[in-house]
Amino acid sequence: MANQFLLLALLATTTFAIATAFEPSPLQDFCVADPANPARVNGIVCMDPKLATAEHFSFKGIHQPGNTSNPLGSKVTPVNVVQIPGLNTLGISLARIDYAPYGVVPPHTHPRATEILTVLEGSLYVGFVTSNPNNQLISKVLYTGDVFVFPVGLVHFQKNVGYGNTVSISALSSQNPGVNTIANAVFGSNPAIESDVLAKAFQVDKSIISHLQTQF
Repeated sequence: MANQFLLLALLATTTFAIATAFEPSPLQDFCVADPANPARVNGIVCMDPKLATAEHFSFKGIHQPGNTSNPLGSKVTPVNVVQIPGLNTLGISLARIDYAPYGVVPPHTHPRATEILTVLEGSLYVGFVTSNPNNQLISKVLYTGDVFVFPVGLVHFQKNVGYGNTVSISALSSQNPGVNTIANAVFGSNPAIESDVLAKAFQVDKSIISHLQTQF
């Protein structure tokens, strides 16, 4: 009986660990990323910690406005393991987002991270959509100082609804959260998804799909 209880406890503990461990827990003080190392692991190989400097743990320029002169009217400035090698294995990153008037961050997902966004200046219409079959839109207009959470993996978006520029900053629960922009993934895949597949999925004529594919 005791052995069965121990087995059940072990299974429960293992299941909990698998469910909660999105990224490997660090086994040392830090693991500065060494992108030049050809070894392939789930993450980035650590460099010799004796070679670490303050530069591996810092990033300059997050106060600088991003260039929003693009069709979307927005600019994301990421600060993840690519910009700060010292973030490797620490399971956290951030991003500054600038929005021109009516600029948008289009529907997208972060496959490896939950995002918590704070409006620093201006106002934003934000929202996310729950999973099938409900597909419930949960949305809100945020103002300076407001905070909103986008759960991991769910489609979400932001739009500047003010007359001036808006700035937000996001923290993400991964050193490398990843981004899948829905339109880019669906209409800009390489090679392209067959137009008849997308035409049936979106219930539109194939000519519309072909036009959309040329945009990406």
